[in-house]
Amino acid sequence: MTDMIDLMLKHTSVRRFTNRPIAADELDQIIEAGRAASSWKNFQSYSIIVVTSAEKKEELYQLTPQPAILQAQAILLFVGDLNRASKAADLHQTAFDARGSENLLISSVDASLAGQNCLLAAESMGYGGVFIGMIRHKAMDVATCFNLPEYTYPIFCIALEEPAQEHPVKPRLPKEAVVFDEVYKEQDSSVVLAYDEVQRIYAGDRQTETWSERLISQFGQAEQKETEKLLKKHKLL
Repeated sequence: MTDMIDLMLKHTSVRRFTNRPIAADELDQIIEAGRAASSWKNFQSYSIIVVTSAEKKEELYQLTPQPAILQAQAILLFVGDLNRASKAADLHQTAFDARGSENLLISSVDASLAGQNCLLAAESMGYGGVFIGMIRHKAMDVATCFNLPEYTYPIFCIALEEPAQEHPVKPRLPKEAVVFDEVYKEQDSSVVLAYDEVQRIYAGDRQTETWSERLISQFGQAEQKETEKLLKKHKLL
């Protein structure tokens, strides 16, 4: 096993931090590692807003009250960005239409790949962090707060700093439930039931709902409309 694979397998989300500053050169290395990620046709259809001031973190916290936002030394806000593509259209005096699911997938995947690279780089330096996707529930306000122009939208942010907590790696679904040879293999609900028990053993007294109940709370109701509103306003849907 390589050191990199070992690092990946030890990943845990970190939400409590030591309050030790991240050196500017280290933060720059983390971001450069993120920017080295694969990108669809090298379009690099994302932007990263680096938030380190107490004032701006407080503004974001008021929109998405996740304690890690205030505690972390740095917040990296990842934005799906087709605004530069619109500038290319202006340059070549041609029509531009970024609306549609394919373009949203392109920019969201690009941003996600860069974000994962950033977190892995940070973990290799002894830092930790957590992805925060709840900012999408306040997409309109987040866009205003960070001056996002047309053809852009917030996807997630990452809170980064030195960890002040250590806990076991959360168990994943069994390999046979997610990795298939040659073709997809649909399974019955016994897979979900078995994983509910795995999660119950892992969480112990901390568990307030089963894994399957969490799935239902996310996917058993109509989606929140905030992101859709912003995507329409910013000419992406």
